Amino acid sequence: MEYRYENLAHLRNHVWQTIHATLSLNSYATSILTRSVTRNLITHPVKITFEDGTEPLHVLVVRDGITRLASAWAVQAGHGADPAEVAGLATDALLGRATVPTAAGPGLAQRLSAGRAQWRQELRAEFDQEMKGAAPGLRAAQIAQSYVVPAQIAIGVESHHGRVLSAEDVFDDAIRSVLASVHVEFKQWDAAAQNVEVITRALKRIIQQGDPRWNTAELQAVYGLAVGRIPVADLPQVFGGDPAPPGTALWRAVYLVSALTQPDLLELLKDQAKAIKGGKRMSMKGFGELLGPIIDLPWRAQKKLVTKQARNAWNNGGVLSNDVVSGWTPVPTDDFTTLIEPAMKGDYDARRTLAVAGGVALIADKLLTRNVGSSLGVKREKGGVPFRSDVHKVIEGLSRQTNELGLWTLALAANTFRSDDLPQNSVPKLSLTGKETAPSDEPPYVYFKVDLAAEDRIARDAAGVPVPLYEWDVVAASDPDRVTQVVVPSSAVTPAPVHVPPPTAVGGEPEPAEGEPAAEEPAEGGEATGAAPGAPVPGPDPVTTLFHYGAVPGPRSHDPSVPPSQRAAGHRKALHLGVQGARDALDHLHTLEPEVGGHTPIVPVEQLDELHDLLVGILTDVENLRRRTTGGHADPAPEDGDPEAEEALELAQD
Repeated sequence: MEYRYENLAHLRNHVWQTIHATLSLNSYATSILTRSVTRNLITHPVKITFEDGTEPLHVLVVRDGITRLASAWAVQAGHGADPAEVAGLATDALLGRATVPTAAGPGLAQRLSAGRAQWRQELRAEFDQEMKGAAPGLRAAQIAQSYVVPAQIAIGVESHHGRVLSAEDVFDDAIRSVLASVHVEFKQWDAAAQNVEVITRALKRIIQQGDPRWNTAELQAVYGLAVGRIPVADLPQVFGGDPAPPGTALWRAVYLVSALTQPDLLELLKDQAKAIKGGKRMSMKGFGELLGPIIDLPWRAQKKLVTKQARNAWNNGGVLSNDVVSGWTPVPTDDFTTLIEPAMKGDYDARRTLAVAGGVALIADKLLTRNVGSSLGVKREKGGVPFRSDVHKVIEGLSRQTNELGLWTLALAANTFRSDDLPQNSVPKLSLTGKETAPSDEPPYVYFKVDLAAEDRIARDAAGVPVPLYEWDVVAASDPDRVTQVVVPSSAVTPAPVHVPPPTAVGGEPEPAEGEPAAEEPAEGGEATGAAPGAPVPGPDPVTTLFHYGAVPGPRSHDPSVPPSQRAAGHRKALHLGVQGARDALDHLHTLEPEVGGHTPIVPVEQLDELHDLLVGILTDVENLRRRTTGGHADPAPEDGDPEAEEALELAQD
């Protein structure tokens, strides 16, 4: 294997930064001082070359056990040495203090070898001096416990027939496979590290297959951008075009999503990822989980307070809506609002660019999360949402061609995004002294709510102050029709009886039920005679708000003035909103269950049985209708990671 650096100083900086960063996160120094390093490091030889023409070096590199090795250097440096001092000691011992090789004299490899030999000799002399006393000193223990570390040295692999990788990449892929197995069986990497390993190995395998559909150099460029080898500033040179994309972290995310979700490449990536993970199926949510840690690489450190929520959002589908994964080309611009008009006129590329750019911004800054049932009863300012929805469904709704509010929300979010800070919407800055923050020339980092009636499309309160954007507003903008079906949670909700419309008589007037008086005629002025003047008008109860169709007309037996196709569209929308309303009502019941207590079931068993039969009947009818529509083709197996789909399919087939 061959590693390439710009020059010797570049190599020194890499070694220093690796040891410093490792010790800043974790250290086993105390354990190593007590019982030395007991587990083998995994190493292999490499050839290091330099772009400036410096003589190549042949060295051993550590692929697993870097924390153990860095901690051994910390023990060697002595008690109280900080990570910077340890990194400096290790770098000087391994690579010498000289950074520029001289033209005369022995070669670089010989000089570095002689320097290391001299350093070991000095260390032995120090150890011997410490051992001359009546009892060994602390320094003797530090040297003895860290002088030698056990290691396994991999020197080659035996490849099976029918491999898909080129010969020069088989060894590296085998080493990465060994590392992955070690950190699954012994000490697991966190989920993000595992996902990065899977997606980068999958992309590397595709590169080596030499598929004629893609240019190998372009795939290498995408790989370099994904793993951070190519800096964000080089984005215009990598993708080019006229105009070239801005060299920003957000545009890096846009172009990476566009490249990695091209339909054919996406399927290959999923296949390779399944092979690496050992699974049989991979859903789009599973692919989003792999993609998240690649996308947030440039701002991971700056936004670490919300990284967990952002990763959960990617696990819930991220920006991978049906439109985004169907193939598109980014439309570069310095102002995302200029893409709104073409998006509303049918420009798919502009619309998907807005979906990805705005969606990545909202996810990265915790303004779009994997909302769960517990978020439904929470106030808007505390992270509540009007209804539950998967993240990719929210992105899909925001980016609909007819949803001007959603497109503006995405565009302004993309324009607002900063990769080096967190917005006040997600992490407000608090004062410990009560003093006002000193004025700054830089505008505050805040996302604002959209108002289509305002000239600048920013909502303002009665005092003219811009209204901050909350996740509630983002989710609501994705489906305004559904919001009208949702009951806004209040501090006290009085249950109201279910209103069942009476049978309709000829002429369209309600027919009184048997034993009930006929409805009174309205009094003059339009008021019903049964209501006292000035009496408060009762508000809508939760059930009628959820299930009384809202803006959708109720089913009618026959209306010759409306074409059948138009009536069918109304019924489809009524069915869709009704099912969504049922989902929201069930979420509210789950939210109220702890308050109701266990002594009283939140839903009686008899009603649960009735609901179960009703839902199975609806599911069966929907499945039968779907099969008739698709011509009776067999269903594909549900995607992995979607147990609800599997259960629904089983119920429909019973």
